Amino acid sequence: MSDDDEYLEKSSAAARMGTAAEYLVAASAILATGGELNVSTSLVDDEGVDLVFHRRGSSATLAVQVKARMSTGTQVGQGKVMAFVRSQTFQPRPGLDMLFVAVDVERGAVMTAWLIPSAVFQEMVTEPNSQGRFRFSASMKPGSKDRWTPFRLEPDELPKRILTRLAELERPSGPGGATSG
Repeated sequence: MSDDDEYLEKSSAAARMGTAAEYLVAASAILATGGELNVSTSLVDDEGVDLVFHRRGSSATLAVQVKARMSTGTQVGQGKVMAFVRSQTFQPRPGLDMLFVAVDVERGAVMTAWLIPSAVFQEMVTEPNSQGRFRFSASMKPGSKDRWTPFRLEPDELPKRILTRLAELERPSGPGGATSG
């Protein structure tokens, strides 16, 4: 079975599990920062944004598309995370990051995460496949050195990295006051 075929054979509980993983990430970020981070969710997810992070007392926001893979899956069991991003909804911009997470289902905890600015993700992925999807494939193994390694985070590093990304978005980049990311 090809990776694409396996991806298409999601169980009926996949959407529920994906939403639970999004809320897990959101709640963990709020708790780990003592409430400094706040998170909003989309009522309708048709623009590829699952969570929007913001720091208390700041106007900067970071939209995040979350792609979660569960520990019960074959790939995560082998120490890999693979996900697809639909090119139809993927619109890179400074305030959008891609978040890929492996979730330990038994513990209800994030195992490993990759937070990648969308513009960087666009530069690093190849053309979309025949189904119009970009492929993300990374190793969870600590000693691995794949192209996504610079973005790999331990669970306790993720909230700190989100705060860093928000700080980067708060800084003006030039005369027009646009932000960088």
